Amino acid sequence: MGLGDKISNKAQEVAGEAKEKLGDATNNEQLQAQGLKDQAAAKAKQAGEHVKDAAKDITGG
Repeated sequence: MGLGDKISNKAQEVAGEAKEKLGDATNNEQLQAQGLKDQAAAKAKQAGEHVKDAAKDITGG
């Protein structure tokens, strides 16, 4: 996983957490849901990148 990808994915995850907390604080369920969705998307990207990294480690490439 490239450093740029790691930073981008973590930024998306943190932004999702902020949206979720803001939604909690303002009782805005739509914002909460959007925050959770952003976090899930970021974590899915991170998982995919980890799989790619593991495959490279196994194949030596």
